[in-house]
Amino acid sequence: MNAEADPGLYRHLDEMEPWNDELQSLEVIAISDEADGVKTFAFRSDNQTWFRYRPGQFITLELPVDADAPIYRTYTLASSPSRPFSISVTVKAQPDSIGTRWMFENLKPGSFVRAYGPTGTFSLHNHPAGKYLFISAGSGVTPMMSMLRWLNDCAPWTDVAFINCARSPEDVLFRKELELTGHRMPGLSIDFLVEKRSVSEKSFGYKGRIDAVRLPLLVSDFKDREVFCCGPEPFMRAVREILEQSGFDMAQYHEESFGKPRDEAVEAAIETSALGAEGDSFPILFAMSETEGACLPDQTVLQAARANGVRVAAACELGLCGTCKVKKRKGEVSMNHNGGILDHEIEDGYILACCSTPLSPLEIEA
Repeated sequence: MNAEADPGLYRHLDEMEPWNDELQSLEVIAISDEADGVKTFAFRSDNQTWFRYRPGQFITLELPVDADAPIYRTYTLASSPSRPFSISVTVKAQPDSIGTRWMFENLKPGSFVRAYGPTGTFSLHNHPAGKYLFISAGSGVTPMMSMLRWLNDCAPWTDVAFINCARSPEDVLFRKELELTGHRMPGLSIDFLVEKRSVSEKSFGYKGRIDAVRLPLLVSDFKDREVFCCGPEPFMRAVREILEQSGFDMAQYHEESFGKPRDEAVEAAIETSALGAEGDSFPILFAMSETEGACLPDQTVLQAARANGVRVAAACELGLCGTCKVKKRKGEVSMNHNGGILDHEIEDGYILACCSTPLSPLEIEA
């Protein structure tokens, strides 16, 4: 699409409204290969709105793998809010991936997808410090890139030590950009740590895995820094153990981990047993579906919705991603979330269905 065909494409930020995930979709504007099995998808709003979020946050995509039952996948934004006209996610397709492989095979420039968010608490904005240490492995580099891109645009003098771990030099994501940014930010030091070198990259980076010996050699003052870590769970566990054994103040340690939803069989068993004790249940009305049911005091609204055949979108089921956010018209709940909903949304009557249990009869917009 060119400027002549769409003169409204080039609007000033103050002429635009922020993106609203309840009203608008995302349009794919670019797809690029980052490494073997890794792609970056860039999106803009389908209604000329801009994106407001904190660097390091994530979105949840609704992927129509099955037209009758779409799946939801959570991806960290690699883009920076300092560039608010588009957002991007960098995703790796694992052998058993369903959603990501669907994206690889079906999305193209001009495609549209529904999305929820951005949300999440993994951001340097929530933990301001004089010095930072970013440690990542594999595609866990994406939130670090979001935060680094923001710092490069808005605070390039910031003291940042960046350790990027990968299996091989070819698996290092954003390598050229990282090296270029290292020349632009005087306070940025970048070290690459690879498990094996390739024939063409015999001298690239340091060889090995992060451990108690290498960390202080790479960043001698790591105990004085605010640490952000992201990568596979075994990698993050190893970093935590290194820091704990060194006497590091773990209040200065932050990691991004979405976890996994409960096993469906366990979920079904919970729902079945919960609905069996009808005398202890609270009535619940799903207004949009015109469905009445019951919800036990220790049963979540999401579990009750599923037990009564009402579809509520959900991804992480840990109170993190915000995908299951619904409007509560009547009643009271106890909600134990992990940052997936904002204070003003709660004041407006919204709840996260996955982590809200009833305290009274409920009426829900679902």
